[in-house]
Amino acid sequence: MKDHTVTGGGGVQLHVVETGNPRGRAILFIHGFSQCGLAWQRQLDSDLASAYRLVAMDLRGHGLSDKPHGGYAESKSWADDVDATIRTLGLVHPVLCGWSYGSLVILDYIRHYGEEAIGGVHLIGAITKLGTEQATSVLGADFLALVPGFFATQTEQSVRALEALLRMCFFRPPSSAELYPMLGYNLFVPPHVRQALFSRTLDNDDLLPKLRKPVLITHGARDEVVKPAAVEQHKAGIRHAQVHTMENAGHAPFWDDAPNFNRRFRAFCESL
Repeated sequence: MKDHTVTGGGGVQLHVVETGNPRGRAILFIHGFSQCGLAWQRQLDSDLASAYRLVAMDLRGHGLSDKPHGGYAESKSWADDVDATIRTLGLVHPVLCGWSYGSLVILDYIRHYGEEAIGGVHLIGAITKLGTEQATSVLGADFLALVPGFFATQTEQSVRALEALLRMCFFRPPSSAELYPMLGYNLFVPPHVRQALFSRTLDNDDLLPKLRKPVLITHGARDEVVKPAAVEQHKAGIRHAQVHTMENAGHAPFWDDAPNFNRRFRAFCESL
């Protein structure tokens, strides 16, 4: 595993890890809200590494990346971070693989830089809009009830909310040895960052029909964070997208059933 430091938008220093086959097609993994690149461990440590160059970034405000007090509101900042990672590491037509909030970051990138430099897109438990009634309609009620706790500055309240979020993400509950390191990197994200992410208002309905590169949409049938009905919204905009519904998986299908997820993702990458 190699560690990189990439200078993103506005000079923000981004932590990026890399493993796998340096001569293989690159896959850039982009995690979700309050997570980090470690969320992709079951992909980074899988047989995908024999064929693909696997790269996972910590988004600004997350993991070992810088955590400035501002710089989260503008779509261009997130787009610049992805572009800087692709250029600095010399990723040739990578597949952008985004989980949950990471899907918004992918769309930020495409809005500002287009699709020319990428090979395809994989959206997992995805949301494509934020901050409107229509955006909220695809989010689970139990998840929405946790949101105020994400912004809490009192440690105990943050711990309760983030632990509940993590437990909600999985159909197959992780062991304590798996859960508590996840909780650690969730808590490493400052409350001001979590609040800034939720303060954005986004709608990509205009962008989705313009996508031309191959797209795979993966969603857990037991997802309690983003309702499976969201897939219908995505598919209405991206008519050529392939859809993979994973029956025994929740909001983190790449963890719940990693072998199945990895097989289908490999098949998608091989088709490009």
